[in-house]
Amino acid sequence: MAAKLSSSKPVKREAKSDPAISYNDFKEYEGQRYTGMKIGRSHKWNYDQGVWTEKKITPDLWQIGYAVTKRRAGRAPEGSGVPVGTGYHWYIVAHQNTTKQTANDYTTSLTGLKFKIAHQRAGSEKWSATPRTQRKRMIMFLRSVIADLEKQTDSVGAVATPQQRAASEPSTDRRSRSPSKRATSGRRSVRRVSARGRVRRPARAPRAQHSTARR
Repeated sequence: MAAKLSSSKPVKREAKSDPAISYNDFKEYEGQRYTGMKIGRSHKWNYDQGVWTEKKITPDLWQIGYAVTKRRAGRAPEGSGVPVGTGYHWYIVAHQNTTKQTANDYTTSLTGLKFKIAHQRAGSEKWSATPRTQRKRMIMFLRSVIADLEKQTDSVGAVATPQQRAASEPSTDRRSRSPSKRATSGRRSVRRVSARGRVRRPARAPRAQHSTARR
């Protein structure tokens, strides 16, 4: 008898890519080419004890400042990442939720979005975008955030204003009574007047007699 052929297929093992090379490779996202970390991956950092400052500008607006050193939770792959000395300008829109614990202590958490406005290559004094272009990029980012918020509002449903709620609720005003009730009330008033008697009109004053004598 002929020997049975093995049905198992050899498994091809893909060689692991070099992190340093894959980091600098060109990638594409929605028609845009980019380098660096691949879309979908994440970072984790530990922040040293920093200083957060706040200045009240309006009843609801505060100006903040924060300066600290952040440290990678793990270790960067050898040869990956940008050169030491590279700078970044990020624009952050976030939720900060705080809870008072004592007279001087609060718990705080920060969740939101950050958008890269510009970068500065190591050893260079110039940024990748001029101040004017950086402002335009910030405006573009804020408009996209506003558009997303409007979509969320439309999907949930707009909140009715007090005027709209009042218009939708049944009114107890006399003017809102049905025509049949108004007609009944009118007939009753006519009956009351007829019971009391007709209203006499004031007598007309006699006409003055004009003299036919000529003067």
